[in-house]
Amino acid sequence: MRTDGDHDLRHHGDAEVRDDGSALVDLAVNVRADTPPRWLREHIAASLGSLAAYPDGRAARAAVAARHGLPPERVLLTAGAAEAFVLLARALKVRRPVVVHPQFTEPEAALRDAGHSVERVVLRAEDGFRLDPAAVPEEADLVVVGNPTNPTSVLHPATTLARLARIGRTLVVDEAFMDAVPGERESLAERTDVPGLVVLRSLTKTWGLAGLRIGYVLAAPETIAELERAQPLWPVSTPALAAAEACVSPQALAEAAHAARRGAADRAHLVAGLTEFGPDGLRVVEPAEGPFVLVRLPGAAAVRRQLRALGFAVRRGDTFPGLDEEWLRLAVRDRTTVNRFLQALDQALTVTRG
Repeated sequence: MRTDGDHDLRHHGDAEVRDDGSALVDLAVNVRADTPPRWLREHIAASLGSLAAYPDGRAARAAVAARHGLPPERVLLTAGAAEAFVLLARALKVRRPVVVHPQFTEPEAALRDAGHSVERVVLRAEDGFRLDPAAVPEEADLVVVGNPTNPTSVLHPATTLARLARIGRTLVVDEAFMDAVPGERESLAERTDVPGLVVLRSLTKTWGLAGLRIGYVLAAPETIAELERAQPLWPVSTPALAAAEACVSPQALAEAAHAARRGAADRAHLVAGLTEFGPDGLRVVEPAEGPFVLVRLPGAAAVRRQLRALGFAVRRGDTFPGLDEEWLRLAVRDRTTVNRFLQALDQALTVTRG
Protein backbone atom coordinates (compact mmCIF):
# COMPACT_ATOMS: atom_id res chain seq x y z
CA MET A 1 0.00 0.00 0.00
CA ARG A 2 1.49 3.36 -1.04
CA THR A 3 0.30 6.31 1.02
CA ASP A 4 1.28 9.94 1.39
CA GLY A 5 0.26 10.03 5.05
CA ASP A 6 -3.25 11.27 4.29
CA HIS A 7 -4.35 9.27 1.24
CA ASP A 8 -4.10 5.63 0.24
CA LEU A 9 -2.70 6.15 -3.25
CA ARG A 10 -3.01 2.47 -4.09
CA HIS A 11 -6.71 2.19 -3.32
CA HIS A 12 -8.66 1.67 -6.53
CA GLY A 13 -12.25 0.91 -7.44
CA ASP A 14 -11.69 -2.83 -7.65
CA ALA A 15 -11.16 -2.88 -3.87
CA GLU A 16 -14.86 -2.06 -3.47
CA VAL A 17 -15.88 -5.33 -5.15
CA ARG A 18 -12.88 -7.61 -4.71
CA ASP A 19 -14.18 -9.82 -1.90
CA ASP A 20 -17.93 -10.00 -2.47
CA GLY A 21 -18.30 -8.29 -5.82
CA SER A 22 -20.52 -11.03 -7.23
CA ALA A 23 -23.23 -9.93 -4.81
CA LEU A 24 -22.94 -6.26 -5.72
CA VAL A 25 -23.93 -4.12 -8.68
CA ASP A 26 -20.63 -2.52 -9.61
CA LEU A 27 -20.61 1.27 -9.96
CA ALA A 28 -17.12 1.46 -8.48
CA VAL A 29 -14.96 0.26 -11.38
CA ASN A 30 -14.69 2.39 -14.52
CA VAL A 31 -14.72 -0.51 -16.97
CA ARG A 32 -17.55 -0.66 -19.48
CA ALA A 33 -20.12 -3.26 -18.51
CA ASP A 34 -20.79 -6.35 -20.65
CA THR A 35 -17.30 -6.37 -22.14
CA PRO A 36 -15.21 -7.66 -23.79
CA PRO A 37 -17.58 -8.36 -26.68
CA ARG A 38 -17.77 -11.86 -28.10
CA TRP A 39 -15.85 -11.05 -31.28
CA LEU A 40 -12.94 -9.71 -29.22
CA ARG A 41 -12.91 -12.71 -26.88
CA GLU A 42 -12.78 -15.01 -29.90
CA HIS A 43 -9.97 -13.00 -31.48
CA ILE A 44 -7.92 -13.17 -28.28
CA ALA A 45 -8.62 -16.89 -27.91
CA ALA A 46 -7.36 -17.48 -31.46
CA SER A 47 -3.97 -16.08 -30.44
CA LEU A 48 -3.44 -18.81 -27.83
CA GLY A 49 -2.04 -21.17 -30.47
CA SER A 50 1.00 -18.90 -30.69
CA LEU A 51 1.91 -18.97 -27.00
CA ALA A 52 4.99 -21.15 -27.57
CA ALA A 53 6.65 -18.28 -29.42
CA TYR A 54 7.92 -15.10 -27.77
CA PRO A 55 5.60 -12.12 -28.28
CA ASP A 56 6.23 -10.04 -31.40
CA GLY A 57 4.71 -6.59 -31.00
CA ARG A 58 5.57 -5.14 -34.40
CA ALA A 59 2.18 -5.64 -36.03
CA ALA A 60 0.25 -4.30 -33.04
CA ARG A 61 2.60 -1.34 -32.76
CA ALA A 62 2.14 -0.51 -36.42
CA ALA A 63 -1.64 -0.83 -36.08
CA VAL A 64 -1.76 1.55 -33.11
CA ALA A 65 0.49 4.01 -34.95
CA ALA A 66 -1.75 3.90 -38.03
CA ARG A 67 -4.84 4.44 -35.88
CA HIS A 68 -3.36 7.80 -34.78
CA GLY A 69 -1.63 8.68 -38.06
CA LEU A 70 1.80 8.41 -36.45
CA PRO A 71 5.01 6.53 -37.31
CA PRO A 72 5.62 3.37 -35.23
CA GLU A 73 8.66 4.89 -33.55
CA ARG A 74 6.29 7.24 -31.70
CA VAL A 75 4.41 4.31 -30.10
CA LEU A 76 5.25 2.08 -27.14
CA LEU A 77 2.94 -0.76 -26.12
CA THR A 78 2.68 -1.34 -22.37
CA ALA A 79 1.10 -3.75 -19.92
CA GLY A 80 -1.76 -1.35 -19.29
CA ALA A 81 -1.40 2.40 -18.99
CA ALA A 82 -0.35 1.90 -15.36
CA GLU A 83 2.96 0.38 -16.49
CA ALA A 84 3.69 3.57 -18.39
CA PHE A 85 3.61 5.58 -15.16
CA VAL A 86 6.25 3.29 -13.68
CA LEU A 87 8.42 3.59 -16.80
CA LEU A 88 8.16 7.37 -16.77
CA ALA A 89 9.05 7.54 -13.08
CA ARG A 90 12.07 5.28 -13.46
CA ALA A 91 13.42 6.28 -16.87
CA LEU A 92 13.10 10.06 -16.98
CA LYS A 93 15.60 12.22 -15.16
CA VAL A 94 13.42 14.85 -13.52
CA ARG A 95 14.06 17.24 -10.65
CA ARG A 96 10.65 18.79 -9.95
CA PRO A 97 7.70 16.55 -10.87
CA VAL A 98 4.20 17.97 -10.44
CA VAL A 99 0.95 16.00 -10.42
CA VAL A 100 -2.34 17.80 -10.95
CA HIS A 101 -4.96 16.51 -8.51
CA PRO A 102 -7.58 15.20 -7.99
CA GLN A 103 -6.66 12.51 -10.50
CA PHE A 104 -5.71 8.85 -10.85
CA THR A 105 -3.24 8.26 -8.02
CA GLU A 106 -0.86 5.79 -9.68
CA PRO A 107 1.32 8.50 -11.30
CA GLU A 108 2.19 9.98 -7.92
CA ALA A 109 2.61 6.58 -6.31
CA ALA A 110 5.01 5.49 -9.08
CA LEU A 111 7.02 8.69 -8.79
CA ARG A 112 7.28 8.35 -5.02
CA ASP A 113 8.31 4.69 -5.32
CA ALA A 114 11.08 5.77 -7.70
CA GLY A 115 12.42 8.15 -5.05
CA HIS A 116 11.00 11.42 -6.36
CA SER A 117 9.62 14.19 -4.20
CA VAL A 118 6.26 15.01 -5.76
CA GLU A 119 4.65 18.43 -5.75
CA ARG A 120 0.89 18.75 -6.10
CA VAL A 121 -1.31 21.25 -7.84
CA VAL A 122 -4.74 20.69 -6.32
CA LEU A 123 -7.72 21.94 -8.32
CA ARG A 124 -10.66 23.31 -6.36
CA ALA A 125 -14.26 22.19 -6.34
CA GLU A 126 -15.33 25.85 -6.29
CA ASP A 127 -13.66 26.24 -9.70
CA GLY A 128 -15.30 23.12 -11.09
CA PHE A 129 -11.90 21.37 -10.90
CA ARG A 130 -10.86 23.34 -13.99
CA LEU A 131 -7.17 23.80 -14.67
CA ASP A 132 -5.42 27.16 -14.75
CA PRO A 133 -2.00 26.57 -16.38
CA ALA A 134 -0.59 29.44 -14.31
CA ALA A 135 -1.06 27.29 -11.19
CA VAL A 136 1.68 24.92 -12.36
CA PRO A 137 5.15 26.06 -11.23
CA GLU A 138 7.26 27.31 -14.13
CA GLU A 139 10.20 25.24 -12.84
CA ALA A 140 8.29 21.94 -13.05
CA ASP A 141 10.08 19.62 -15.49
CA LEU A 142 7.42 16.89 -15.38
CA VAL A 143 3.67 17.60 -15.25
CA VAL A 144 1.03 14.87 -15.10
CA VAL A 145 -2.65 15.58 -15.77
CA GLY A 146 -5.63 13.41 -16.72
CA ASN A 147 -8.05 14.20 -19.55
CA PRO A 148 -10.87 13.48 -19.03
CA THR A 149 -9.80 13.39 -15.43
CA ASN A 150 -10.52 10.51 -13.10
CA PRO A 151 -12.42 11.01 -10.76
CA THR A 152 -13.78 14.49 -11.58
CA SER A 153 -14.94 13.65 -15.13
CA VAL A 154 -13.67 17.08 -16.23
CA LEU A 155 -12.54 17.37 -19.86
CA HIS A 156 -9.88 20.05 -20.13
CA PRO A 157 -9.57 21.95 -23.43
CA ALA A 158 -6.63 20.76 -25.52
CA THR A 159 -5.52 24.37 -25.88
CA THR A 160 -5.32 24.69 -22.08
CA LEU A 161 -3.20 21.58 -21.74
CA ALA A 162 -0.93 22.58 -24.61
CA ARG A 163 -0.16 25.80 -22.71
CA LEU A 164 1.56 23.65 -20.08
CA ALA A 165 4.20 22.53 -22.58
CA ARG A 166 7.72 23.93 -22.32
CA ILE A 167 11.10 23.13 -23.80
CA GLY A 168 12.78 20.98 -21.16
CA ARG A 169 9.50 19.84 -19.60
CA THR A 170 7.74 16.50 -20.05
CA LEU A 171 3.98 16.94 -20.21
CA VAL A 172 2.15 13.68 -19.51
CA VAL A 173 -1.53 13.65 -20.43
CA ASP A 174 -3.38 10.54 -19.28
CA GLU A 175 -6.10 9.90 -21.88
CA ALA A 176 -7.14 6.50 -20.53
CA PHE A 177 -10.82 7.48 -20.84
CA MET A 178 -10.62 9.60 -23.98
CA ASP A 179 -12.18 6.93 -26.20
CA ALA A 180 -15.31 7.22 -24.04
CA VAL A 181 -15.67 10.87 -25.12
CA PRO A 182 -17.75 11.21 -28.31
CA GLY A 183 -15.44 12.31 -31.11
CA GLU A 184 -12.47 12.17 -28.71
CA ARG A 185 -12.58 15.95 -28.71
CA GLU A 186 -9.79 17.70 -26.82
CA SER A 187 -7.42 14.77 -27.42
CA LEU A 188 -3.74 15.51 -27.93
CA ALA A 189 -2.92 11.99 -29.09
CA GLU A 190 -2.11 12.92 -32.67
CA ARG A 191 -0.24 16.14 -31.93
CA THR A 192 3.47 16.15 -32.77
CA ASP A 193 3.98 19.89 -32.42
CA VAL A 194 3.71 20.09 -28.62
CA PRO A 195 7.19 19.93 -27.05
CA GLY A 196 7.73 17.20 -24.48
CA LEU A 197 4.24 15.76 -24.90
CA VAL A 198 3.57 12.21 -23.73
CA VAL A 199 0.04 10.83 -24.17
CA LEU A 200 -1.04 7.64 -22.43
CA ARG A 201 -3.90 5.50 -23.68
CA SER A 202 -5.64 2.44 -22.25
CA LEU A 203 -7.59 -0.28 -24.04
CA THR A 204 -8.89 -1.79 -20.81
CA LYS A 205 -11.76 0.61 -20.06
CA THR A 206 -13.90 0.61 -23.20
CA TRP A 207 -13.11 -3.00 -24.09
CA GLY A 208 -13.22 -4.62 -20.64
CA LEU A 209 -9.62 -5.87 -20.72
CA ALA A 210 -8.43 -4.89 -17.25
CA GLY A 211 -7.35 -8.48 -16.63
CA LEU A 212 -5.30 -8.61 -19.83
CA ARG A 213 -3.31 -5.38 -19.29
CA ILE A 214 -2.83 -3.47 -22.52
CA GLY A 215 -2.20 0.21 -23.16
CA TYR A 216 0.26 2.40 -25.01
CA VAL A 217 2.36 5.55 -24.97
CA LEU A 218 2.51 8.17 -27.72
CA ALA A 219 5.55 10.46 -27.62
CA ALA A 220 8.60 11.68 -29.51
CA PRO A 221 10.85 8.83 -30.75
CA GLU A 222 13.65 9.71 -28.33
CA THR A 223 11.25 9.54 -25.37
CA ILE A 224 9.81 6.24 -26.60
CA ALA A 225 13.33 4.81 -26.90
CA GLU A 226 14.17 5.91 -23.36
CA LEU A 227 11.03 4.30 -21.95
CA GLU A 228 11.56 1.14 -23.98
CA ARG A 229 15.03 0.70 -22.47
CA ALA A 230 13.40 0.67 -19.03
CA GLN A 231 10.96 -2.10 -19.99
CA PRO A 232 11.68 -5.76 -19.36
CA LEU A 233 11.93 -8.05 -22.36
CA TRP A 234 8.58 -9.03 -23.92
CA PRO A 235 6.49 -6.86 -21.59
CA VAL A 236 3.20 -7.35 -23.45
CA SER A 237 1.81 -10.85 -23.91
CA THR A 238 0.75 -12.34 -27.22
CA PRO A 239 -2.99 -12.27 -26.32
CA ALA A 240 -2.66 -8.60 -25.29
CA LEU A 241 -0.93 -7.77 -28.57
CA ALA A 242 -3.73 -9.49 -30.46
CA ALA A 243 -6.25 -7.42 -28.52
CA ALA A 244 -4.39 -4.18 -29.26
CA GLU A 245 -4.37 -4.84 -32.97
CA ALA A 246 -8.05 -5.75 -32.97
CA CYS A 247 -9.17 -2.78 -30.87
CA VAL A 248 -7.73 -0.21 -33.26
CA SER A 249 -9.31 -1.71 -36.39
CA PRO A 250 -11.85 0.46 -38.24
CA GLN A 251 -14.70 -1.81 -37.13
CA ALA A 252 -13.64 -1.63 -33.49
CA LEU A 253 -13.25 2.15 -33.63
CA ALA A 254 -16.78 2.43 -35.01
CA GLU A 255 -18.09 0.23 -32.19
CA ALA A 256 -16.20 2.30 -29.60
CA ALA A 257 -17.62 5.51 -31.05
CA HIS A 258 -21.13 4.09 -30.78
CA ALA A 259 -20.46 3.01 -27.19
CA ALA A 260 -19.21 6.52 -26.37
CA ARG A 261 -22.41 8.10 -27.68
CA ARG A 262 -24.57 5.60 -25.80
CA GLY A 263 -22.50 6.15 -22.66
CA ALA A 264 -22.96 9.92 -22.91
CA ALA A 265 -26.73 9.44 -23.06
CA ASP A 266 -26.65 7.07 -20.08
CA ARG A 267 -24.51 9.56 -18.16
CA ALA A 268 -27.00 12.35 -18.85
CA HIS A 269 -29.75 10.09 -17.47
CA LEU A 270 -27.70 9.43 -14.33
CA VAL A 271 -26.90 13.11 -13.80
CA ALA A 272 -30.55 14.08 -14.28
CA GLY A 273 -31.57 11.56 -11.63
CA LEU A 274 -28.89 12.68 -9.22
CA THR A 275 -29.85 16.34 -9.46
CA GLU A 276 -33.23 15.46 -7.98
CA PHE A 277 -31.42 14.79 -4.70
CA GLY A 278 -30.29 18.41 -4.51
CA PRO A 279 -32.48 19.12 -1.45
CA ASP A 280 -30.53 16.35 0.33
CA GLY A 281 -27.30 18.27 -0.26
CA LEU A 282 -26.07 16.15 -3.16
CA ARG A 283 -24.00 18.05 -5.72
CA VAL A 284 -22.82 16.70 -9.07
CA VAL A 285 -19.62 17.97 -10.67
CA GLU A 286 -20.70 19.24 -14.08
CA PRO A 287 -20.23 19.08 -16.95
CA ALA A 288 -19.21 15.46 -16.65
CA GLU A 289 -17.54 14.10 -19.78
CA GLY A 290 -16.15 10.71 -18.74
CA PRO A 291 -17.85 7.35 -18.12
CA PHE A 292 -18.27 8.29 -14.44
CA VAL A 293 -19.51 11.19 -12.34
CA LEU A 294 -18.24 12.72 -9.12
CA VAL A 295 -20.71 13.75 -6.43
CA ARG A 296 -20.41 15.50 -3.10
CA LEU A 297 -22.78 14.46 -0.36
CA PRO A 298 -22.75 15.17 3.37
CA GLY A 299 -22.43 11.87 5.19
CA ALA A 300 -21.25 10.14 2.01
CA ALA A 301 -19.29 7.49 3.92
CA ALA A 302 -22.43 6.31 5.71
CA VAL A 303 -24.44 6.46 2.48
CA ARG A 304 -21.79 4.35 0.71
CA ARG A 305 -22.01 1.71 3.42
CA GLN A 306 -25.80 1.68 3.22
CA LEU A 307 -25.68 1.40 -0.56
CA ARG A 308 -23.42 -1.60 -0.14
CA ALA A 309 -25.98 -3.19 2.17
CA LEU A 310 -28.56 -2.59 -0.56
CA GLY A 311 -26.36 -4.31 -3.15
CA PHE A 312 -24.51 -1.43 -4.84
CA ALA A 313 -20.77 -0.70 -4.79
CA VAL A 314 -19.60 2.88 -5.40
CA ARG A 315 -16.10 4.37 -5.23
CA ARG A 316 -15.09 6.31 -2.14
CA GLY A 317 -13.48 9.65 -2.94
CA ASP A 318 -11.29 10.32 0.07
CA THR A 319 -8.29 8.40 -1.30
CA PHE A 320 -7.87 11.05 -4.02
CA PRO A 321 -5.74 14.05 -2.95
CA GLY A 322 -7.97 17.11 -3.00
CA LEU A 323 -11.09 15.20 -1.94
CA ASP A 324 -12.43 14.05 1.41
CA GLU A 325 -14.94 11.51 2.68
CA GLU A 326 -17.90 13.55 1.40
CA TRP A 327 -17.10 12.58 -2.19
CA LEU A 328 -18.22 9.53 -4.18
CA ARG A 329 -17.46 8.47 -7.76
CA LEU A 330 -20.18 6.64 -9.69
CA ALA A 331 -19.53 4.68 -12.86
CA VAL A 332 -22.06 5.18 -15.65
CA ARG A 333 -24.22 2.16 -16.37
CA ASP A 334 -27.27 1.43 -18.54
CA ARG A 335 -30.57 3.15 -17.73
CA THR A 336 -32.14 0.13 -16.07
CA THR A 337 -29.20 -0.21 -13.69
CA VAL A 338 -29.13 3.55 -13.08
CA ASN A 339 -32.83 3.58 -12.18
CA ARG A 340 -32.29 0.76 -9.69
CA PHE A 341 -29.32 2.60 -8.23
CA LEU A 342 -31.27 5.84 -7.85
CA GLN A 343 -33.98 3.97 -5.95
CA ALA A 344 -31.31 2.45 -3.70
CA LEU A 345 -29.76 5.89 -3.17
CA ASP A 346 -33.14 7.22 -2.10
CA GLN A 347 -33.44 4.39 0.44
CA ALA A 348 -29.88 4.91 1.65
CA LEU A 349 -30.46 8.60 2.22
CA THR A 350 -33.70 7.89 4.08
CA VAL A 351 -31.93 5.44 6.40
CA THR A 352 -28.83 7.55 7.04
CA ARG A 353 -30.81 10.77 7.58
CA GLY A 354 -33.63 9.12 9.51
